[in-house]
Amino acid sequence: MKNGTETRFGFGGTIAGDQAKHQASVLVCFCHLRWDFVWQRPQHLLSRFAAKHGLTVYVVEEPEFVAGDGVSDLRVVERDGVTVVTPLLPATPEPMWGFNDTTNPIVRGLLAPFFAERGLLSEPRHDALGMPGVIAWYYTPMALGVEPAGFDPALVVFDAMDELASFRGASRSLREREAATMARADVVFAGGPSLYEARKDRHPRVACFPSGVEPAHFAQAANGIARPADLDLRPRPILGFYGVLDERVDFDLVAAVADARPAWTLAMIGPLAKITEADLPRRPNIVYYGKQAYRDLPAYLACFDVAILPFARNEATRFISPTKTLEYMAGEKPIVSTPIKDVIDLYGSVVAFGETPETFVAGVERALAETPADRVRRLTASRAILARSTWDAIADRMWALMSNALAEHRHGAIDRTRMVLATPAAGIAGRRSAVGVFAAEASDD
Repeated sequence: MKNGTETRFGFGGTIAGDQAKHQASVLVCFCHLRWDFVWQRPQHLLSRFAAKHGLTVYVVEEPEFVAGDGVSDLRVVERDGVTVVTPLLPATPEPMWGFNDTTNPIVRGLLAPFFAERGLLSEPRHDALGMPGVIAWYYTPMALGVEPAGFDPALVVFDAMDELASFRGASRSLREREAATMARADVVFAGGPSLYEARKDRHPRVACFPSGVEPAHFAQAANGIARPADLDLRPRPILGFYGVLDERVDFDLVAAVADARPAWTLAMIGPLAKITEADLPRRPNIVYYGKQAYRDLPAYLACFDVAILPFARNEATRFISPTKTLEYMAGEKPIVSTPIKDVIDLYGSVVAFGETPETFVAGVERALAETPADRVRRLTASRAILARSTWDAIADRMWALMSNALAEHRHGAIDRTRMVLATPAAGIAGRRSAVGVFAAEASDD
């Protein structure tokens, strides 16, 4: 194993504390991920902003295309303390997906009355302060352009949780749109060290927040939780992975490990995305369990003898910082991964690595042969990492940085009047073009 190092990233500045904690009351998130798909970073953070910090949170999902009478509409449901807003657009002969130049104007038209009814639209302002108390939060740059006229938030946040432009099927315009999103953002959060390094010189306010964990939830895996018999009774050892099964998983490696050790069971748990059943390797000792609810993951994790991260080495994985690494740790499982940079940098003290089938198998065999003393050392190191990586702490630190930025705007530490472009309609679409200048000036004080 490679020794891991604690890495801290972020922008400086004092926290406004009580002075700013009630400045924001509404957060509107534009997201490419379905709220009900997999419980991950957006759900963890946004539900906490609602529950712990009293924000009214709206999550605008990318459009869903449905057969029917050809009428566009919005589906609005309450989930986990937030309001999920899904544009429903007529299905077309030529399949479409997501936010794009064709769908965004339609979505904008659907959102305008919805936002207006909730007081989220305002007359154009010329002081660039935006609507008091409203935060816009972006997970995808492709959502730029769905904001109705008059939506002018006081703060814009871009949470870069993935290198979306490197994913299979990504829009060719994604990189250009991300540049535009960062130009408009007041604050940029990066979901791991690699994402941070790629953005730290492109914006004056970039902070690195690798994904977190709910330790108590996954600790159930080590504390006698009832296990699903259809996995627990399979031949041992059981090597387990859960997560989205897509182009980031090295299925050739999975197949090679299964062939090399036919007595082992490889359990692959999670929904398919951007691949089909035909892309999955089929072996007697590889079992697929499909999507499982977040609440049930500790029960499956309890069955693992070794937790694995068999990620491919490609453009789609170059910047990943897998959340499940911490969840495996909280379940006290030994972990073997392919050499993903963020896993090495953040968790190298407790994770074993193998890139080829031979070295991956060797890493698993060492994990299975772990001595009691080695287990104690691993668990001690894991607990130190977990203690500083909870979702509660991450959400609180993000909230503090956002509150500080709001306070600076409100009290004139950053003169945002100079952000307005020379047009009376300038709002969210243009007013942040000079953010870098003001942050540089403020940091000189």
